[in-house]
Amino acid sequence: MKKTVAKRIVQLIFIALTLWTLWYLNLVLSVKSWHGIDQTRALYYQPRNTIDVVMLGSSRIHCGVNTATLWEEYGIAAYDYSSAEQPMWNSYYYLREFCKYQKPKVVVVDLFMAAYIHGDYHYDWIHQNLYGVRFSPNKVRMLFAAAEPARIPEYFPSFFNYHDRYDEATKEDFLYPFTARRELAAFKGYTPYLNRVPQERPVITAGETAQIGVKTEHYLMRIIDYCKQHDIGLVLMVTPYITNAQDQAVFERIGAIAAEKGVPMINGCDRYDEIGLDFETDFNDGSHLNYWGASKYTSYLGRELLTHFALEDHRGDPRYASWDDNASEIRAYVEEHEGEEVIVW
Repeated sequence: MKKTVAKRIVQLIFIALTLWTLWYLNLVLSVKSWHGIDQTRALYYQPRNTIDVVMLGSSRIHCGVNTATLWEEYGIAAYDYSSAEQPMWNSYYYLREFCKYQKPKVVVVDLFMAAYIHGDYHYDWIHQNLYGVRFSPNKVRMLFAAAEPARIPEYFPSFFNYHDRYDEATKEDFLYPFTARRELAAFKGYTPYLNRVPQERPVITAGETAQIGVKTEHYLMRIIDYCKQHDIGLVLMVTPYITNAQDQAVFERIGAIAAEKGVPMINGCDRYDEIGLDFETDFNDGSHLNYWGASKYTSYLGRELLTHFALEDHRGDPRYASWDDNASEIRAYVEEHEGEEVIVW
């Protein structure tokens, strides 16, 4: 009898050690990236039901919406739940994933990819859209929306796609399982770009017509319906970039849908002057605002949000201390790297 008990104990210890080793190696070897993976992974470390505003969309979100500005100027607890070139179908499943862990009052959806994608699948940067999301039925549905069935093994299970990163692992990777909780709790998705690259202001002439991709429109409507069903405020948005007539025509088409559905829409490419953007100093490149442009745009966005929604000011509330940490970390990063040519892509 004693031998049987001892054997069972040894078996349980072995199973526990095996599971712990798999957990540890998965975090050590996992890809870390500011282009979507960290944004999705950090969700699981945020204090429950503290995020009032979630931003969905492509890199224009995590480069263009400064969560520290929303916090310090308005006390808005916001999170950039975005990923590089995030298609609308991923945005829909991101929304469902987010609402499993948070109860947002407002969802903001960036529309750049609605103008950029015309087909039913988009494989550029797809790893950034998938690797940070925990396995669940929702992730499985997202996988089948994001990739043709024959290509799903290229992205799932994700561990089998990055398990051989031993030669790339650094000291920080091996410490990551023990530091991730603290680091990711303070991370709210925003990625400050610090280059100042002058841009030519676009001149848009009227007359272009455009259609939204069928799949893109389908998932946009699903997002609108989901928010209405769950009594969540919704804003459609275009983060400012160097736009063109064809993209603007797509946004006008979506604007008509938004008006029909009673959804506010903010096209930042129509409001360069209102925002106060300087084309000599406020862009990292033609597609992304830099830190200074993002701070201007986010300040404008915060005012717009407060005209449509009664959002609580959480400054001073100890439950929201991680937003103070986020603001401090962003400020320190900018002070340390300002003036450097920071290459992030």
